[in-house]
Amino acid sequence: MAEAPKTAPPAPPAAPSQSRTPLNAAPTDLGPGYVVERQIGTGSFATVWLATKDNAQCAVKAVDRSRLTKKLRANLDDEIRILGSVKHPNLVAFVDAVPRTERIYVVLEYLSGGDLQKFIRSKGRLHEGTAQTWIGHLAAGLECLWSRSLVHRDLKPQNLLLTEASDNGVLKIGDFGFARQLGPSKLAETLCGSPLYMAPEILALKRYDAKADLWSAGTVLFEMVAGRPPYSGRDHRDLLRNIRRKALRLPKDVTVSRECLDVLQKLLRRDPLKRCAFEDFFRDPFVNGCALTKVVGDPFAL
Repeated sequence: MAEAPKTAPPAPPAAPSQSRTPLNAAPTDLGPGYVVERQIGTGSFATVWLATKDNAQCAVKAVDRSRLTKKLRANLDDEIRILGSVKHPNLVAFVDAVPRTERIYVVLEYLSGGDLQKFIRSKGRLHEGTAQTWIGHLAAGLECLWSRSLVHRDLKPQNLLLTEASDNGVLKIGDFGFARQLGPSKLAETLCGSPLYMAPEILALKRYDAKADLWSAGTVLFEMVAGRPPYSGRDHRDLLRNIRRKALRLPKDVTVSRECLDVLQKLLRRDPLKRCAFEDFFRDPFVNGCALTKVVGDPFAL
């Protein structure tokens, strides 16, 4: 395994007489081999650019140093370290980290298919066969992280990217800004992630372990086949109440296989102690592409 890149070193602030480069200005200081083409995304402290490096397309996340709090900077350093330490077909590939005076550039492989959320919205719901293939891709990427005691902590359709916007695309896990090392017996306390995909133990402000990622994987599978997350709420508290009190059911007009229902039941257990183990998820027949059996009658409730 290649050695993980060192975190981006601190740089001295720009001289007071110099005006700062606007966040939406195209990068001009990436270095030799890079050609920036166009902006493809923006956020509160970073913009993302489509570029080529030595004639290969890549995505360049330009992070404004002046907008990073100490915590955000630590998260960015962790993201760079983790991305550089893992390589797998179902994880977005790390290319380079380029620290500059005003910005830190994180260079990743470019995936032209966009994110899973956009694809679900364009289709309404996915064919079960497509959902089966992509939950298999998600499981393979998670197994790589799990084998290294890494927890993602922000699995959601927006952070799952596709090589192409079709049922034939390959799904890859991206955005490791909340990822961290968490050994088998370790617990975390930080509230992070996206509420609709957060495990109930995180919403309840309890200590949690890597099994929180399994709940999130279950919500992603549910949304692929149902067109929406399994639970909603006006805020964190209302969402947690709904998870605790409401039976988990697919929409009445959605029919999936017995094998799909089985893996949903394994993943979407409110009690993390009753949630399936990672090994069970990785070995699940549905996740591994088994033949599907039709369900007759009322699907299921947890």
